[in-house]
Amino acid sequence: MGASFSSCVCDGDGTPLRPRLGDIPESCVALVLMYLDPPDICKLARLNRAFRDASSADFIWESKLPLNYKFIVEKALKDVSVEQLGKRDIYARLCRPNSFDNGTKEIWLDKRTGGVCLAISSQALRITGIDDRRYWSRISTEESRFHTVAYLQQIWWLEVEDDVDFQFPPGKYSVFFRLQLGRSSKRLGRRVCKTDDIHGWDIKPVKFQLTTSDGQRAVSQSHLDNPGHWVLYHAGNFVSKSPNDLMKIKFSLTQIDCTHTKGGLCVDSVFICNSDLKKEV
Repeated sequence: MGASFSSCVCDGDGTPLRPRLGDIPESCVALVLMYLDPPDICKLARLNRAFRDASSADFIWESKLPLNYKFIVEKALKDVSVEQLGKRDIYARLCRPNSFDNGTKEIWLDKRTGGVCLAISSQALRITGIDDRRYWSRISTEESRFHTVAYLQQIWWLEVEDDVDFQFPPGKYSVFFRLQLGRSSKRLGRRVCKTDDIHGWDIKPVKFQLTTSDGQRAVSQSHLDNPGHWVLYHAGNFVSKSPNDLMKIKFSLTQIDCTHTKGGLCVDSVFICNSDLKKEV
């Protein structure tokens, strides 16, 4: 049967035609694409019409979206037209930074894995003494995704904290504080960093704490260093087991030894992301 079928697939001069990629049924292509990462799916969609049409199948992108993607859509995408989008377009929209809570938070998906990343601006954090200009000031900068950071001139009691209620897809997550010693700016088009106010961080370490509503807890300490460079300081990890339950995450950064002052610190934001995505934030 195979031989007789092959002899029928010929061009005008009787030469058998070889199968081409375009001859693969769209349904078969879609089943193959489902096992690939989103960037690879998008690359293969450029091959021909069959691959392009197959790459739009909802069941492919449904498997790439987080289990709680509807919660994320309601949280971050207020546009009612989203309801009319296919799953591929929803995935694409969620891979962009989407702001919420009056622009003080952003959420996005990692393009390759679909992992959830959450960023919290210094404007959303509870910072002791933030309204006292003797200690803290808000400064504008292009080096923050939120375009502003909190700058500490000098203080005895350092305390930065916040809590977030969120539905996290199942997985392991890490919490990071993005900090910098020194105040950076541009002069004649070049980046410069003012270090005059930096003091007190080599005497005692900063304490990071993390707790969750289901009883998880992490505590760590670190000396702040590397002036003039933004550093992600790891506050701890937690595990989410249910995509449909709200989990409250509390995190803090403290240095409350009042035997000495400390200053010259920029507080940008806090990141919560899948533990294997630190390099993406």
